[in-house]
Amino acid sequence: MSVRLFSLLFAVTLAPVAGAAEDPLQPWLQARVREHTAWFAAPPPSSPVSEGTAGGSALWRERPAGSAGVANFVPPTSLAPLIRAVEAGVVNITTVGPGALPGAVKRSTGSGFVLTADGLVVTNNHVVANAQGPVVNPSGSGVTPDKGGPREVPLQQISVRLADGREFPAEVVGRDASTDVALLRLSGAGLGTLPAVYLGDSDVLEVGDWVVAIGNPFGLDHSVAHGMISAKERVLGVGQFDDFIQTDALINPGNSGGPLFNMRGEVIGVNTAIISEGQGIGFAVPINLVKDLLPNLRENGKLERGWLGVVINEDGVAATTTAPVVKDVYRGSPAAAANIRPGDRLVAVNGRPIGSYLQLLRKVALLAPGTEAKLTLLREGGTQEVSVRLVARPAQEATEGLSNRGGSTANDLGLVLRDLTPEVAAPLGYEAFLGALVSGVVPRSPAEQSGLRAGDVVTEVNRRRVKDSAGVKAALERGSAGASILLRVQRGDALQYIAIAR
Repeated sequence: MSVRLFSLLFAVTLAPVAGAAEDPLQPWLQARVREHTAWFAAPPPSSPVSEGTAGGSALWRERPAGSAGVANFVPPTSLAPLIRAVEAGVVNITTVGPGALPGAVKRSTGSGFVLTADGLVVTNNHVVANAQGPVVNPSGSGVTPDKGGPREVPLQQISVRLADGREFPAEVVGRDASTDVALLRLSGAGLGTLPAVYLGDSDVLEVGDWVVAIGNPFGLDHSVAHGMISAKERVLGVGQFDDFIQTDALINPGNSGGPLFNMRGEVIGVNTAIISEGQGIGFAVPINLVKDLLPNLRENGKLERGWLGVVINEDGVAATTTAPVVKDVYRGSPAAAANIRPGDRLVAVNGRPIGSYLQLLRKVALLAPGTEAKLTLLREGGTQEVSVRLVARPAQEATEGLSNRGGSTANDLGLVLRDLTPEVAAPLGYEAFLGALVSGVVPRSPAEQSGLRAGDVVTEVNRRRVKDSAGVKAALERGSAGASILLRVQRGDALQYIAIAR
């Protein structure tokens, strides 16, 4: 109605003008008509969208023609340039190992990616675990005729093939079942210029980010699938290191160990698991977790867990959704040496934020003993940074001994003692109540530095005969403060004296 009325008014206004060509008002009226027409055609300046109407009520919003759409979003047109740039670093892995029946051979395939130009390759532990068995003869006999007589056949247990067709033998440098990560080293000619991939930052991923998975599903070399990040920090019940990236990029048997790339061509995950009952539900180990683990695997061949020495307050919501709060600190631990106190809130490890107790556990446990880590603390409203040199995680009984804050002399020395009862003595081949069994030694304690170790039996303290842990503690309390302690220790069939400096 308003449009028709507007047009009618203009027609009435222009009617007398048409008959007066020389009228001085005509140019002015024509300019006003153009201005009002332009204003009427434009959307209201206060709203970036047009409103749909029905019966006078707004039902939806539509962007005007030519609108830029969502800010900072560029729809992908083709992933071909990215795939061409990264696919050379993706490898096919074939393993040979013993089968279920005697003399049988089991072959399996998986994927991986080149970590360094000189031949380090990352894959899943379960891809290469089968190859860690004895070499067998594919004929089933275990030997093969030769001019010199029967001999074992040295089968190629792990073979890695690149996209360009080159193939290299490989051996396991280190592997860990709890994270399902393995590190391989290639051998042979032509190493030094391999197409190593770039690693990204999995902490900055967001749900909805585009990703590309490349691997060898069902033996189909270098198959490409794309999708997005469906969820982060998925817990599948596999273990304490559950922290999976979920993606709808298709992952099938044979993709295991292959890379998950972001749109910068960086590896942000290692494809690891699928849910067999569903489609488009795959899981990858975050690459930042892999980064923390790789030095450990390279140096130790397995996951040697670092230990900080704190007890975290796990009561209430704060233990799972915010930075963990220190409830207690073990005596003689790295945390105690760094002056970490109860009440401190741990907010970052090596600059990476911590949002829960499990995140702290993962980040610390993946670092090898001897690693120096930087912790960021919140204390009394201020932020502090401390350096901590991690040690090997002590045995459970040693940890329990450290947590006893009664201040007994045995614990001050770093000894965890147990009575040598008949039930304990018989399996060890000792006489009952021969002395006190050392069931644990605290790392970096005076006891460890003196050479004591778990399994020793303390039979004398400062020349006094003892028959149980209470006798050891009583003898230690009678000693002079600051004086050295002389222990007589039975280790297997040998008896020896060990001096401990307080």
